Amino acid sequence: MGALLLVILLVALVGVLPTWSHSRSWGYGPVGVTGALVILLVVLLLTGWL
Repeated sequence: MGALLLVILLVALVGVLPTWSHSRSWGYGPVGVTGALVILLVVLLLTGWL
């Protein structure tokens, strides 16, 4: 379950990069939020909470 969430968040992280034409006007805000979620999920996986 945790690995599946990690994969989904990594795909979302790539999808919100401002290099894509649909997300160029968003700036780096969504990347920061999604990156923070990925880091939180990795920490939870490594500590055994998930």
